[in-house]
Amino acid sequence: MNPVNTTVSALDRARRKAYLRLLPLVFAAYVIAYVDRFNVGIAKLTMVKTLPAFTNDVIGFGTGIFFLGYFLLEIPGSIIVEKWSARKWICRIMVTWGIMAALTAWVKTPHQFYTVRFLLGLAEAGFFPGVIILLSHWFPSRDRARALAYFIVSQPVAQIISPKISGWLSHIGTTETIDGAVVHHPLLLGMEGWQWIYIFWGLPAIVLGIVILFMLPDWPKDARWLSTEEKDALMQELAKEKAARLTTHKMTFWQALGNHKVLLLSAAYFCTVSVSLSLELFLPSILNDWYGLVMNQITTLVLLPPIVALCGLLFVGWNSDRTKERRLHATIPVMLSLIALATLPLSHGYQSLTMVCVIVVMAGLKSYQPAFWALPSLFLTDTAAAGSIGLINSIGNLGAFYGQSMLGYIQKQTGNFSGGLYYLCISLVVYLVIIFWLGLGRKEAPK
Repeated sequence: MNPVNTTVSALDRARRKAYLRLLPLVFAAYVIAYVDRFNVGIAKLTMVKTLPAFTNDVIGFGTGIFFLGYFLLEIPGSIIVEKWSARKWICRIMVTWGIMAALTAWVKTPHQFYTVRFLLGLAEAGFFPGVIILLSHWFPSRDRARALAYFIVSQPVAQIISPKISGWLSHIGTTETIDGAVVHHPLLLGMEGWQWIYIFWGLPAIVLGIVILFMLPDWPKDARWLSTEEKDALMQELAKEKAARLTTHKMTFWQALGNHKVLLLSAAYFCTVSVSLSLELFLPSILNDWYGLVMNQITTLVLLPPIVALCGLLFVGWNSDRTKERRLHATIPVMLSLIALATLPLSHGYQSLTMVCVIVVMAGLKSYQPAFWALPSLFLTDTAAAGSIGLINSIGNLGAFYGQSMLGYIQKQTGNFSGGLYYLCISLVVYLVIIFWLGLGRKEAPK
């Protein structure tokens, strides 16, 4: 048998097994992580009836302060994944964030809410960049955007599966009128529905963290489900790519953190996150404020944007790898989001148009991510890549603190969401300017 063909066959088998064995685990973990970050968007609709001090600006600030805690440990967490162990660190992250997410059920004051959200951010810090670094240990460049897409698609999946479940839980301990009849839903173990939302979604993180400790290998050489031939083929492919990057892009950790490309990518990600996560948090409130919808209607409508986003994510990841082009794939979806976001305030009073705008905005702000997160690996390796990915994600996620706080504040000052939405448009313009100016990820010339 031809040894070259054997190597290629072994590499293809290893790549296929990596998709099937790794991605379902990190996918499920990120679904839970995303729900635990943003289930407050549904919980707050009934939470404010028990805790009237929890206004939109309190919720916006408290949800945003999560990302301050996240910022503090993001870079150290990324380095730990690179230098120590992804599975052990991700297990630690998931167990502690599950505990903190569940503890939100017992907050009584805004300051308690701020504290637990800050601690939740500390607990989860390093998870997202840690998984990106883990995937770079397993997937060659030809597969990376697609693998990232399969991971990041957990965001819209979380938005699809969680609203109805959280909406159903929110009825516990409430009274509502159904077809003219007053229906009272009793408390469960002395707690209301908004409390059970936090508990219900916090516990799976603890369980899944323990599962990951035993089932997620750090490197191909650690995988018992790969043959020796498959391990060698995959490791050789990854080593060859790393050597090629080192010949032209050798950079230390500290050089990478101060590199203008890394800093600009951080600023660009800050801009998109400030829009996407703010809109996700306040979409239920916008629909309630503009159209007076009830819980069941809101939880149905918020399912539509992530369904379209899921399709966009998978397409961009697939097509970006197929064409070996990153730049346009990272900008065209955001450009469409900008147009829709600028139109959104004008749609007030036309519910169908509002939903079309929201769908385009949120789909675009998910779809660009596989191509965007493939950009750092074009010029960074090893610890420099780990630290830079942590920096980009930590600075970028501060955009959530900024955007959510500003949207909540502007709504409180003006009495409507329109001014805040226009304000967020500026962020998308800045992102587009940065990515076009950097010029990273143009289509590779034929070899």
